[in-house]
Amino acid sequence: MSIEIGQRVKVRRIRERVPNDVVDQLKQNPFGTVKEFKMVDGSGVGFIVQLDNKTSTWFFEDELEVSR
Repeated sequence: MSIEIGQRVKVRRIRERVPNDVVDQLKQNPFGTVKEFKMVDGSGVGFIVQLDNKTSTWFFEDELEVSR
């Protein structure tokens, strides 16, 4: 299933580039809403996700899963 803007997602894993305060937030609540796409390294697409505490950061597609 592809990820679309407006979808509710769960962050299922994270890479080291995420700041510690975001890691702490994700441990408490790994859910958020996709707000927009982000081109990454010329070959992939990332997603800007607004977490439930209103913090926004981007993730690669393989770090997310659509919430059901």
